[in-house]
Amino acid sequence: MTYIALLRGINVGGHRVTMEALRRLFTELGLTNVRTYIQTGNVFFDAPEQNRALLTVRIEQHLQQALGYAVPVFLRTAEELEELLALNPFSHLTVTDEMRLCLMFLAEPAPTGLVLPLRSPKADMEIVHLTNREAFVVWHIIEGRPPASTSFVDKLLGRQTTTRFFHTTAKILEAARKG
Repeated sequence: MTYIALLRGINVGGHRVTMEALRRLFTELGLTNVRTYIQTGNVFFDAPEQNRALLTVRIEQHLQQALGYAVPVFLRTAEELEELLALNPFSHLTVTDEMRLCLMFLAEPAPTGLVLPLRSPKADMEIVHLTNREAFVVWHIIEGRPPASTSFVDKLLGRQTTTRFFHTTAKILEAARKG
């Protein structure tokens, strides 16, 4: 099984790690065909394990032990990313320079019953679509600045999340498929 690991908090906030070191850490776990894509913590690898929850915990524990800080891990397959990108709930929007289209990955299932679209009180974030474990979010750039905090979505969706720009997710998928 080929997995795509999307890591939170890599190379931000003083948590620096080279992609070479990250590849080594994944290889130390016995994972094979380990590759990385850009510096933001995207790792592709093969593993015989089918139990994603156990594999996630194993990777998170190893990274915390080696790096000295928690690194939440979100595992998806190429097929899952392809399905998410095909949904493209942003297609009806007229995208401007003051917007960033994001795909937020959740560790826990998304809450049900939210009425979408749902805009933050500061009007800088808008959830436009939810799947079971992902949120499609528009960042609104206000006075040249992206949202300063994700507290709005964290409160609604849980603090265990990581975000990638929608166009970057497409590039991650393309890189993963090059195997």
